[in-house]
Amino acid sequence: METKSVIAALAALAQESRLNTFRLLVQVGPQGLAASKIAEQLDIAPSSLSFHLKELTNAGLIEPKQEGRFIIYSANFDTMNGVLSFLTDNCCGGQSCAPSANIKCCNP
Repeated sequence: METKSVIAALAALAQESRLNTFRLLVQVGPQGLAASKIAEQLDIAPSSLSFHLKELTNAGLIEPKQEGRFIIYSANFDTMNGVLSFLTDNCCGGQSCAPSANIKCCNP
């Protein structure tokens, strides 16, 4: 993933409503939610949510799809995993950081 894309994603997530929206969509999974359901669950005014959804979409973190008269938003897991991979690239000096009962990451 390109540095510029990662910066855009992190910038989009650096706001409470957008972070909460993204986390909700990750929890819901690939089926996503309509904007009205997101607004209801997070108690965000529809006009504010519209702005936040646009920012998350522009950063590639969520994807809108038309279903009848509704737009369903879902997390873009490829982008999420790309950001996580970028952030953890070369973690722990190239050693595996996978959780293990016997190994603690980055501890000598």
